[in-house]
Amino acid sequence: MSYYFSKTIHKTYEESQSYVEEKLKNYEFGIVTELDMHKKFKEKLGIDFRRYKILGACSPKHAYKAISEEEHIGLMLPCNVIIQDKGENTVEVSVIDPIASMQAVNNPSLREIANEIQTSLKAFIESL
Repeated sequence: MSYYFSKTIHKTYEESQSYVEEKLKNYEFGIVTELDMHKKFKEKLGIDFRRYKILGACSPKHAYKAISEEEHIGLMLPCNVIIQDKGENTVEVSVIDPIASMQAVNNPSLREIANEIQTSLKAFIESL
């Protein structure tokens, strides 16, 4: 079982983040965290790594439902979205499969929420 969904888009890396964020809004997700691994690896390790960002996407409606059902589920939130430069105006956008990530949690009431989020994230990836 794969733990993510991906799609390659043909945009510059710079254009990709705002494009992804706008598309996520269509599915009621906003960005609550951003990690620029390219900068961190350079700053902390002196390594020149490809441009690679991890965006923490959150659907407040679904986060509220999940936390109401499982108080420690915040350890697994938000849903991560990766934007990575593949060169020549090609960027890969990947999202976590919430069903795969929730398998470690033994709470059947989260399945419905994970299914809803998975449907939204798959539609988001397909819309790119």
